[in-house]
Amino acid sequence: MSDFSSTRRALLKAGGLSVAFMWLGAPKPALALVSPHRQAGDAEAAAADGAPAFTPNAFVRIDASGVIRLVMPMVEMGQAIYTGSCMLLAEELDVDLDQIQVEHAPPSDALYGMRILKAQITGGSTSTRSTFTELRQAGAIARTLLVAAAAARWKVAPEACTVERGVIHHRPSGRSLKYAQVAAAAARLPDPGAVKLKSPGEFRLLGKPMARLDSDDKIRGATRFGIDVSLPGMRIATVQACPTLGGTLASVNDRATRAIPGVVDVLRIDNAVAVVATHFWAARRGMEALDIVWNHGPNAALTTQQLRDGLAASQASGKAIVGKEVGSRPNGDTIQATYKLPMLAHATMEPLNATVHITAERCEIWAGTQVPTRVVANAARITGLPVEKIVLHPQYLGGGFGRRLETDYVDQAVAFARLVHCPLKIIWTREEDIRHDIVRPMYHDVISAVVDSKGYPVWLGDRVCSATVLGRWRPGGMRKNGLDGDAIECVADVPYAIPNLKVEWVRHDMPPGLLVGWWRGVGALHNLFIVESFLDELAHRAKADPVAWRRTLLRNNPRSTAVLDLAASKMGWGSPLPPRVGRGVALGEPFGSKVCAMVEVEVSPQGDVRLRRAVVAVDCGIPVNTGSIEAQIQGGLLFGLSAALFNEVTIKHGAIQQSNFNDYRMIRMNETPDVEVHIVHSTEAPGGIGEVGTAIAAPALANAIYAATGVRLRELPIRRELLAQKGSAT
Repeated sequence: MSDFSSTRRALLKAGGLSVAFMWLGAPKPALALVSPHRQAGDAEAAAADGAPAFTPNAFVRIDASGVIRLVMPMVEMGQAIYTGSCMLLAEELDVDLDQIQVEHAPPSDALYGMRILKAQITGGSTSTRSTFTELRQAGAIARTLLVAAAAARWKVAPEACTVERGVIHHRPSGRSLKYAQVAAAAARLPDPGAVKLKSPGEFRLLGKPMARLDSDDKIRGATRFGIDVSLPGMRIATVQACPTLGGTLASVNDRATRAIPGVVDVLRIDNAVAVVATHFWAARRGMEALDIVWNHGPNAALTTQQLRDGLAASQASGKAIVGKEVGSRPNGDTIQATYKLPMLAHATMEPLNATVHITAERCEIWAGTQVPTRVVANAARITGLPVEKIVLHPQYLGGGFGRRLETDYVDQAVAFARLVHCPLKIIWTREEDIRHDIVRPMYHDVISAVVDSKGYPVWLGDRVCSATVLGRWRPGGMRKNGLDGDAIECVADVPYAIPNLKVEWVRHDMPPGLLVGWWRGVGALHNLFIVESFLDELAHRAKADPVAWRRTLLRNNPRSTAVLDLAASKMGWGSPLPPRVGRGVALGEPFGSKVCAMVEVEVSPQGDVRLRRAVVAVDCGIPVNTGSIEAQIQGGLLFGLSAALFNEVTIKHGAIQQSNFNDYRMIRMNETPDVEVHIVHSTEAPGGIGEVGTAIAAPALANAIYAATGVRLRELPIRRELLAQKGSAT
């Protein structure tokens, strides 16, 4: 098992993977991103890392003791990226996974910025796509230098040497050297430049089902997440912000709270209160005892219906930006449908939390975050300290789903920590976590098609209306014409042979205080539901089998045809089913992968949906760890099915109504179907996987429900009253 080491840095304040890092770069895109070669900043990073004997690039460390370490540019939040990245490095370094220790990378866009996202960000199913070649090159460069150093000592050609488990052999003379024995000499050699990588036929590790490196510790409860941080002299607090979105704090009567044993203090900032205690339960009881008066602000009367009405008005008359147009709209039979999707909360397993200790000299932060450089930059702004004095201790994330791409929970903890003189751990309750989520935006789409005499679309048009996440989160990422490209993902480039296409987007911003954010599956999640549901409508309207109908439209797309056929074969598509049981299909190409999901459901006369079975076929290019791919597809599909069945965020009196899993519920174990995953072994470039299952789940479910009941669902979540006593599909 790989040793997830904490290293020997003097800045280390806590165990596990909590390694302290000083800021190593500015929070902006850098020219050199994820480079396997030596670059400016490597020496400083290596010095902060304990000055290992061999540091050929930002990712590889070999200590004099022989320990091999991988400095991870991404964070681990359950997606098994640490295991996959170790496999990439180990494959080319010619070591095995049990020989590699892993540590979090310091916050540095310059050294660890993702090639696709242009910054040190974990999200968007980009981790493997951004590092598949670069981490392999990093391992190959290190191996090349180490072998060259050994060959020079033996005065032989490097080509005459082989490597097994980090030991360099010269078979003709029987000599061998461990990597550690030549590490210092290899460090003095110049960068070798271009290196030859293994071909897929030479892989020892890649493409195999490897056990996750962090599983044993998680099973034993040894893995430490942000919520587990414990420091000498630390106090624990819970918080409550104004329930009305955008509201502020007016006054607090804390007399009853201060009388509760264990309560230490009550802190105030402009829009929130924190109760500080010696343990969480005292802080929670103290919060419940507070008498708080809020200034509810301009959103005090806001409702979900007002938001929907505003979105509908913009859909009807707002100025549209054309995202993509191919050909022109012909005359002919036109079919049109309106689809509406709700706001969603993230509800990660680990509630939001951060631990902060501020002194006159520096600010230390312990937190799980998908955006370490943003955390550091914001902490510097809040404290007034230079970024060089901000120390980040990255933690494992107990789920991200896009929520920890935001820094509000860390920013708030820093603001409260300024008011005390000890380390302060802020833990949001589950209620606070959901009520103050940065939600997935709602959508209102009008999609239409002109069909030929056989019912196949010859023109597809989609008018998307929504708020923009990108416009808030990274305004510079918007296209020159003002388009948010995420809003039209997976509809601007459908996999089907549809000769004419027009996709446009109408921007409709939410009221100030109601923030929208990324949610697992991002733009593909929303658009695949609409496109695949609507195309299913067209297939049934043409009285065609939905799989055969799609296969005809995929005539120029062999990879997507292959996953469609594979899924249909494994599902047994077309075999007879009982009444009110149906199968649904959905196909897409999200995040550079090709995927087809099929779901089988039974709908009771009362409208209850029972998931019987699910089959997913996926071509994600060259597979790294087939075990992780299967797990990610299974987990992602269930996440998406759960949201489609149950989840919606609603607003009343300017506040989110949902508060915990009783009213924002998840799929339960007894409701979970068997999920078969079938992986196409491809030689194409890697695609993403972490969000693929989520993005394709809802349309497969909705299409299955139509097949079982004849009810076409154009809104989510699913309303059981619409399905009650509707009879079987005709």
